[in-house]
Amino acid sequence: GFVAGLVLAVSSFTGWYTGPEQGVTVSVLGWHTGTLGKLVFVLGAAAVVLVVLREAGVAMPAALPESLVTIALGALATIFVLVRLISIPDDFFFAGRGIGIWIALVSAIGVIGAGVLQASEEL
Repeated sequence: GFVAGLVLAVSSFTGWYTGPEQGVTVSVLGWHTGTLGKLVFVLGAAAVVLVVLREAGVAMPAALPESLVTIALGALATIFVLVRLISIPDDFFFAGRGIGIWIALVSAIGVIGAGVLQASEEL
């Protein structure tokens, strides 16, 4: 979960869209794609914090298993990235999808996978 969360957070600062504008190739960071790009960073950071807290011995309340929280974070991030993948913001109509958005998608799914693995260990 730590690595997937970290990659997810960092992916907000990678090129989600790239394309030519006025003869120059422009790369648009996920962070600059609006609220969703920033939320992807926050969700990735939250997944990292969960792992750090667990390693520090801080436990989640029994009513809220850590695996469920991790799966929820990954699912939300996946939805946000898919929205940006399908619907390029109008400001960046000239651009195509960059490698960063694919990294964000894979790492968001990785966070879900980490949550599922945790759930299987918790049973």
